[in-house]
Amino acid sequence: MPPSDVERIAAIEDPFQLLRVATERLNAAQQEVTELARLRRRVIQDLHAQGLSYAQIAKEAGLTRGRIHQIRHTGPAPEGAFLGTGTITLAIPLKREANNARPVVAMEDVTAAKRLEDLVRGFDLAMELEHVPLNGEVDLNRPNLIVLCGPRLSPVTGALYESDPVLKWVKDDVWTLHDTRTGTIYRSGSDSEPARPVDYAYLGRLRRPDDRGNLLIFTGIHPQGSLGVVQLLQTEIATLWGQVGDNRFSTVVGVEYDPSTGEPVKAELSSPLYRHDEE
Repeated sequence: MPPSDVERIAAIEDPFQLLRVATERLNAAQQEVTELARLRRRVIQDLHAQGLSYAQIAKEAGLTRGRIHQIRHTGPAPEGAFLGTGTITLAIPLKREANNARPVVAMEDVTAAKRLEDLVRGFDLAMELEHVPLNGEVDLNRPNLIVLCGPRLSPVTGALYESDPVLKWVKDDVWTLHDTRTGTIYRSGSDSEPARPVDYAYLGRLRRPDDRGNLLIFTGIHPQGSLGVVQLLQTEIATLWGQVGDNRFSTVVGVEYDPSTGEPVKAELSSPLYRHDEE
């Protein structure tokens, strides 16, 4: 019988290598425990929603009714899987500073990243931040990836957006979002006459270019829209998870914001929530 991971690690003679390997395995085990707990709570929640009582679930699972009820209401929430599992990678773009051409990150993107990290950690997940370089080249073929970037700053994400079967980015005098199903054109209020404190944003889960998984991607026509998407996730992630789970989808988010601060006041779906497996 092959040795267990613990036995294999314990046999490492170099104490520093042993410490590194043991730490890596412990971190992986902790992530695995978290995801198993999330999955267990999700199954109980789904069974209860189908009409089974906690007593019935307990009987079939070989647990007590009290334990089933406890699992259902404690531990990591199932809707956290809307964002991913384990460690989430969030990629936000670098932009060229107007005065001295230095690469910088927009303050709104920094704010969006911080709020998204708080949301991620609230689901017992971890998050790592990285930057999309000025040339827009970013590796999209990775698990648990969220990208906050539009087609203007990255040809790679632009090509990804083109794969959406319903919603399209269009650049004429300004950027707009087009719903090819309904014919609706979403134009930011700041690009309209008279100007209005309203923006629109894209939110979707699209197939990776390597066809080996999906990734979550979003961006506003302007930065206020991106902040609005994060606010929507903060308030409605359970509803979104209930409607699309971890399947591919896309939608347009409408955002009303305070014109003096740019902070979102209201964020809601402006288009249908399109499930791509139904296309």
